Amino acid sequence: MTTHKPPMPRAVTRTLNGWLKRRAKIARRPLNTAITLGALSGLLLIPEAWLLAKAVTGVIFAHRGLTSVLPLLWPLVGLFFLRALMSHGGTISAVAASARVKRDLRQTLHAKIARLGAGFIGSERSGDLASLLVEGVDTLDKYYVTYLPQMMIAAFLPIALLVAVFPADWVSGIILLVGAPLIPIFMIVIGRGTERLNQTQWRKLALMSAQFFDVVEGLTTLKLFGASRYEAEIIGRISDEYRQSTMSVLRVAFLSSLVLEFFTTLGVAMVAVFIGFRLYYGQMHFLPGFFVLLLAPEFFRPLRAMGTQYHARMDAIAASERIVALLETPEPETAPGTAAAPAIFRTIRFEDVHFAYRAEQPALAGIDLTLTRGERVALVGPSGSGKSTLARLLLGLAQPDAGRIALDGTDLRDIAPENWFARMSWMPQRPTLFAGTIADNIRLGVPDATEDAILRASRAAAAHDFITRLPDGYDTVIGERGQGLSGGEIRRIALARALLKPADLLILDEAEASLDQTTAGLIRDAIAALPRETTVLLIAHRLETAEAADRVLVMRDGRIVESGTAAFLKEQQSDYAAMSALYHEGAL
Repeated sequence: MTTHKPPMPRAVTRTLNGWLKRRAKIARRPLNTAITLGALSGLLLIPEAWLLAKAVTGVIFAHRGLTSVLPLLWPLVGLFFLRALMSHGGTISAVAASARVKRDLRQTLHAKIARLGAGFIGSERSGDLASLLVEGVDTLDKYYVTYLPQMMIAAFLPIALLVAVFPADWVSGIILLVGAPLIPIFMIVIGRGTERLNQTQWRKLALMSAQFFDVVEGLTTLKLFGASRYEAEIIGRISDEYRQSTMSVLRVAFLSSLVLEFFTTLGVAMVAVFIGFRLYYGQMHFLPGFFVLLLAPEFFRPLRAMGTQYHARMDAIAASERIVALLETPEPETAPGTAAAPAIFRTIRFEDVHFAYRAEQPALAGIDLTLTRGERVALVGPSGSGKSTLARLLLGLAQPDAGRIALDGTDLRDIAPENWFARMSWMPQRPTLFAGTIADNIRLGVPDATEDAILRASRAAAAHDFITRLPDGYDTVIGERGQGLSGGEIRRIALARALLKPADLLILDEAEASLDQTTAGLIRDAIAALPRETTVLLIAHRLETAEAADRVLVMRDGRIVESGTAAFLKEQQSDYAAMSALYHEGAL
């Protein structure tokens, strides 16, 4: 189950790091505020250390009392509080910057997925996309909250502190200047070893998240077929591999922290030793020596913090690899149209339409079909004959590989998708209900629908009676995918949603599936009562629905093999006549 991939090339790492920095432009103001506050807080260390050194020197060597050093202590306390406020404000600004970048990135990813279309979503694992949008984007948080501001501060603050140290003690300044490069050098050396581990860890996390998401989504099916234990073992194995990779990263992280602390301690110790010997031999005064000794640990602190947060950079680069790959996925060559649909279209024509999900398996082949305004057309045929695919093309969720679909001569591809979506309504074969109230689910396509309109649509869909029996009626809250309702109840709510939306074209994909004969009859009556200005395409599960249509189309192997009224087709030696005979015998 583990995906083994070679380490990311160095050029790719630099490219991704550059991409992460460019994304920060969206939050330039709060990020600059965080960096400025961090830098100012660091600069205040200089007067703070000087006041403390002067107060201690006065007490120890000048034998001054508390009253005499109070003029030094009150500013010192003020600097403590000021630095604390700046530190807190910098953290808030950095978090705000990260939140803004993540929000913008998620919007960009959602827009990209929408442009890639339903075909792309169908080809990807839903768990993988969900993990990318949630965990992948959240992984970038520490990069913008801690690493990026700290990197800017580390490039400025040590230099500023050196400017204060050199006039006080040039020897200590040289020691700090020589020791400073050792920390980033060893940080980079160790970082190169952790880069591969971070990439492996992220891939395993993405695999584990996608696998777990898919298993939870299909848990009922797995339980029914006794495969849940096997899937649990797979998740357990992936989790154990992720645990091991996490421990590998932590081992290197602890090693890098040890190295950083070692060089920091070594640098401060050398400064202390040199100052101590010169104080002992009377070669320098206590005040500048103590002042420099107070600043020495603070000189290394920004470099050490940047080294500690270097792993946040590695995590962000590993996560951004998949994000950038998604953003760079080629979009469909045909750009969305911009034309408006005809105000009142009279015909919808399929002109020699071909379509295939895979090149070796055509789903539709040479479809020629005309739908006239107000016509009720039923599509029947065996499973896999292309009925739902034909509906997807008509909806605009996929584009023909050859041929075209035209509204009064205007190619559907030239019409703006949002303009076309506003003109039609659809009930899919497997309708989706969202977490919320039943009323909210019904008014999904018409957010401002009145209560009376919702009631009319529910009655037409034979859903009103069972809804009113629920504890809170139309205000009853249901779970994701209609959790808490039966399959037939979900379909009736979805049908009410489709009937509520005013549409020139209504597509119903097996609207009567999972319903009893009486309820199915009520739904057929509701369809028959629709305004004759509405064109209705019925993908029929029951032949009673087909017999109530103006025209029946029989599909087989991606082709329309028969067309006519139900009565006419029954009189012929046709597929429909054979299907009708089997259906009434109960064999279908």
